[in-house]
Amino acid sequence: MTSAVTNTPVACPGCVAMPTQDTGTPVADARLMLSLPTIHCQNCIASVEKTLAAHPGVHSARVNLTLKRALIDAAPEVTAAELIRRLEVTGFEAYELDPAAINETATRTAARDLLMRLAVAGFASMNVMLLSVAVWSGATDTTRDLFHWISAAITLPAIAFSAQPFFRNAWSALRAGRLNMDVPISLAILLALVTSLWETWLSGHHAYFDAALTLTFFLLAGRWLDARARSAARSAAEELTALEVPRAWRIENATPVEVSVAALQVGDHILVHPGARAPVDGIVTEGRSEVDRSMLTGETLPEVRRSGDAMSAGEVNLTGPLTLRATAVGQDTSLQRMAALVAIAESGRSRYTSLADRAAKLYAPGVHILSALAFLGWLIWSGDMRVSLNIAAAVLIITCPCALGLAVPAVTTAASGRLFGRGLLIKNATALERLAEVDTVVFDKTGTLTTGHPSLTNWSALNASQQRLAYALAKASAHPLSRAIAEAAQADGIEPTPLDEVIERPGYGTMATVERTNVRLGRPEWVGIETDHDGLCAGLDSGTGNAVVLRFEDKHRPGAVETVSGLQDLGIDVILLSGDRTSAVDRFAQTVRIADWHAEMLPEEKARFLQRLKSDGRRVLMVGDGLNDTAALAAAHVSISPAQALDAARAASDMVLLGRDLSPISEAVSVARMATRRIRENFRIATLYNIVAVPLAVAGLATPLIAALAMSTSSISVSLNALRVRGRG
Repeated sequence: MTSAVTNTPVACPGCVAMPTQDTGTPVADARLMLSLPTIHCQNCIASVEKTLAAHPGVHSARVNLTLKRALIDAAPEVTAAELIRRLEVTGFEAYELDPAAINETATRTAARDLLMRLAVAGFASMNVMLLSVAVWSGATDTTRDLFHWISAAITLPAIAFSAQPFFRNAWSALRAGRLNMDVPISLAILLALVTSLWETWLSGHHAYFDAALTLTFFLLAGRWLDARARSAARSAAEELTALEVPRAWRIENATPVEVSVAALQVGDHILVHPGARAPVDGIVTEGRSEVDRSMLTGETLPEVRRSGDAMSAGEVNLTGPLTLRATAVGQDTSLQRMAALVAIAESGRSRYTSLADRAAKLYAPGVHILSALAFLGWLIWSGDMRVSLNIAAAVLIITCPCALGLAVPAVTTAASGRLFGRGLLIKNATALERLAEVDTVVFDKTGTLTTGHPSLTNWSALNASQQRLAYALAKASAHPLSRAIAEAAQADGIEPTPLDEVIERPGYGTMATVERTNVRLGRPEWVGIETDHDGLCAGLDSGTGNAVVLRFEDKHRPGAVETVSGLQDLGIDVILLSGDRTSAVDRFAQTVRIADWHAEMLPEEKARFLQRLKSDGRRVLMVGDGLNDTAALAAAHVSISPAQALDAARAASDMVLLGRDLSPISEAVSVARMATRRIRENFRIATLYNIVAVPLAVAGLATPLIAALAMSTSSISVSLNALRVRGRG
């Protein structure tokens, strides 16, 4: 079929501005969003922004290193495909995202909000403590009352602002008919304020304003540490949805017309250009090309697609135009089904109950019962409501879980700092606890245990003429093996042989003529070579009758063998899952000494495999990098992905490996186990503190000074114990 592409300017893919009118007239500039999974430093930001800004029609380009995204404002005729090609020339991998499909999480805003409340509570508590020193030093009568009223004036607005997170969570729990850790916290703060105001009004000797503020400060410190650990987390399901192609070329009256993907229906015929992703699931009706399925299956080599073959949404067309007849659109595509798997898996993982939450279930009702018993006992003993209420408030304040609130986040932050220094970023607050429970590790192969980029192994065996010819033919193709040849030639400063009549035959290779002699680079059997080499290889026919085999390998990541060995030494079972061919996976598994391996696995099969392990009672760590691993990463008990992984894979993971070396993974398991021991030690410290402090409070000996000192001592002890995680013990 011969057709002309319309030149009518339309709204860009992923545009969040007003849409194009039916007449094709643009009504607003375009806003594009690109995912940049390989950027890692300030130089990357500068290079990407400079490259994008130099493209005609781009008004501005801003890169966010944390999210690894670029936001571009451009003229309506600028497309994401143009910008992606320009970035790939400069060495940056890029994918188009749909901004409308991404809802940014509020974790960063929540962390800043907690930090502001923490600062207010800290500043107010310091000032009230200064006033309290005068009271503790012997101030009496009017002077004491004045200091108490000034303390009240500082404390009431400070508590009203700083303690809001505890009040809101406690109210929500009570409305739902349950107790959480914030209920005794809120009750202690409110009771401390009420009794302090009452004592101040009656010119009493003691007030708990300083204790209430100190309590709020320490608990907010724990919440802020916890929020900071969560700040990197984002929804993988949202990222998967954003990877969908937002616009497509639908064939109408033999002419491709760009339309929104939402407008596509089953039965529509869609043109997929070389370099573009398939927007829907469909059957090829016209054309022949190679497609890159690595994002979906992990398969290293491209696969040929011809008329009658099926193609899935998300596959990348490499070499020639294809026409698809849509068989599944919208929520029914394979990409959307994978997003649904991820969402289900994420919701299952969110039901994990942390050590702190399990402690809170016992702690909260116990504190209330103890305080109520103290109140009733003193009321029966003394008959004095004022004394009884003061004792009850003292019990609540001195048993309020400052140390318990710091026990987990203090250790998590210390362990996260240690692992960050080794190149591993902790994203999820409970990731370390879950990692400590792991008894099985499942690795993806391509891009995880390997680099994911084939390299030429016998380049030096070719003579100079063959190298120049191979480079010239490789330059004409986007095939991964051709790119590996081009990289080897460029590294050696090779100049390509001039070619005539260059033709790329999808699924076979590239052919051309040199001084009327036919030359070819491609599949060995196509160029006339019979080889039993079933790995990565290509053939080069120089037209002389002496064709040669070019051999490739996907190199191990640094530390791959050591990591597998280290995990096995810790008593952990290691399993390899891959979408690659059986022979390739078999050879690779032998080199890294993994006995349990599975090949040619689809994304759904990986997720089901992990579910079977979980149903057998196994606690699984999944390590993967591709779109094909996303559902498995989300389904695992805990997961890790490399920084070079796709955004969706990183978002589904609890931890991100910042460097290329895999060795921090085995260390992370050891650190996680040690961190869990420290958390349990902190709980024991908090319990011992309560065993000592509670009798003082019940006996009526817990003055505000004693309460403040006891809380501070327990909190500092927990924090110091947490710092031991940074060491080697």
